[in-house]
Amino acid sequence: MDKYTKKLIASVYLKDQKAVRSLDDFTVISDNPKNLASGYSDAGFDEIIVFDLSKSGDDASHDKALDCIKDICKAADVPVTGAGNIKRMEDVKKLLYAGCKKALLNFSKQGNIDILDEVSKKFGKDKIGISFSDASQIESNKKQVELLASALFFIGDFTSEAGALLNNCITTDTPLFVSPLDTESKTPYEIFSGNVFVSGLYGNYLNGKASEITDIKTDCLEKGIEMCRLEPAFSWSELKKNSDGMVPVIVQDYRTDQVLMLAYMNEEAYNNTLRTGKMTYFSRSRNELWIKGETSSHYQYVMSLTADCDLDTILAKVKQIGAACHTGSYSCFFNKIAAKDYSEKNPQKVLDSVFEVIKDRKENPKEGSYTNYLFDKGIDKILKKVGEEATEMVIAAKNPNSNEIVYEMSDFLYHMMVLMAEKNVSWEDVTDELSRR
Repeated sequence: MDKYTKKLIASVYLKDQKAVRSLDDFTVISDNPKNLASGYSDAGFDEIIVFDLSKSGDDASHDKALDCIKDICKAADVPVTGAGNIKRMEDVKKLLYAGCKKALLNFSKQGNIDILDEVSKKFGKDKIGISFSDASQIESNKKQVELLASALFFIGDFTSEAGALLNNCITTDTPLFVSPLDTESKTPYEIFSGNVFVSGLYGNYLNGKASEITDIKTDCLEKGIEMCRLEPAFSWSELKKNSDGMVPVIVQDYRTDQVLMLAYMNEEAYNNTLRTGKMTYFSRSRNELWIKGETSSHYQYVMSLTADCDLDTILAKVKQIGAACHTGSYSCFFNKIAAKDYSEKNPQKVLDSVFEVIKDRKENPKEGSYTNYLFDKGIDKILKKVGEEATEMVIAAKNPNSNEIVYEMSDFLYHMMVLMAEKNVSWEDVTDELSRR
């Protein structure tokens, strides 16, 4: 990240699988941290940092916190940083395996300073950040910090005095994030403009402004502070309009690629979409601007916008909340006109379809079903079959005919999906993990 591009980061403080107010105030603010994080993501925050506040040494609570963090990472559409309860490389690995893009080492603990080199070389500099409460912890390890970490989080109230101290003491170019006081009377613009070395804000001060994130970014941008935002490669003037002066927009679900709807944008709708991150259109029938979901709460959050070869049509991939169609259907395209009898060729759809049948057999047993035979025999039988099929796949790979290995791979995938269903692992769990690698 360019150090001049500022970020706004939401904070989730986990205590006993609930979200509490802060690092030292355990007042519960949400019984569902996953939904809280999803809301922060939709509000326009650039990232989320999650602090595991489970008691040190309490492995059971720590494992439950990791489960919560995994759920948060799946629910949020922005990068998640994990912090708290890191004592060894294994703890960093668990956070990254849970889905965090980055893990924070607490430099208040000498042990974390000692493992910085090891974890950074193992997982990569971009996966490692540092939290600290004393500027000397960074300055005395400056060379290591610059070479091995990609972010700094100051833990403490970012007062004017703290700002002056950090500005004088920290001379590294590593991005620095701070947490202003809840009672801070300054605006984010004033904080950024008065502390150019600060790369972003986090903490309760910012959590309390969740409904204002878009306006905060707009205010900062208009006053010359470069913010992390949707940056268009093409201006409205570069797009080719239809006879009404508008551009059609095809909308897809970013997870499944299902086509949801077709709508139109004028210049105001285009710019508002980029500014807010919410799909905004122009209604030709009502002759007015409309933000999708403004009345139904079925918002569409922008994941990507792509123009076609002629720059006269936009493809929008979105996170769809609720249904896209006013009829209540998830997609507007449900009136089948004609279709041939064909086999599905989309690999993910085929795998999803087979997996749904396997899960249905588990929930609704069918007499004579081989799948139910495996479920009835239990995990040991399922694992035995997975091992056997893996061996048969290896043997088939030694033969010159590719047909045999395709057959054995299919057997292996089927038994693997039975194992997935038995262990409550979804294809989304697997593909999410693969996409992070």
